[in-house]
Amino acid sequence: MKLAEALILRSDYQKRIEHLRNRLLQNAKIQEGETPNEDPKVLIKELNQLLSDLKKLIKNINRTNLQTAFNDSQSVADALTERDLLSQERKIYSALLEAAAIPHDRYSRTEIKYVSTINVRETQNYVDELSQKHRILDTKIQEINWLTNVIE
Repeated sequence: MKLAEALILRSDYQKRIEHLRNRLLQNAKIQEGETPNEDPKVLIKELNQLLSDLKKLIKNINRTNLQTAFNDSQSVADALTERDLLSQERKIYSALLEAAAIPHDRYSRTEIKYVSTINVRETQNYVDELSQKHRILDTKIQEINWLTNVIE
């Protein structure tokens, strides 16, 4: 199985687990004398199997990411860390830009005037650079994901 397929399967397992969780909660309590729509014991058994499968899959994905070279100096796990931090930094600077945007909705000269404390143009250029780095890194990670077999 390719790493990309394993990641898709992991996502599917996580969605199925959440769905089972909801079904369990819906059948956890019933009115006296009624029967549940689904047997909670069967749902719990299915949930436990899915959690076990997910645990094994995640371990295999992590092992593969650690042992697969991204480039001469990094593993895929290192590249994933870098991508996540780029994403976080980009979100922070984007939020800063949004906060610095000053609406010009004063109705008279006596109202409070706000001014930006950052250089919006430079900050926007930096956000654009971060976005481009993120896209390039993510594309390379996706390429490796489709070429790499999962280590079991």
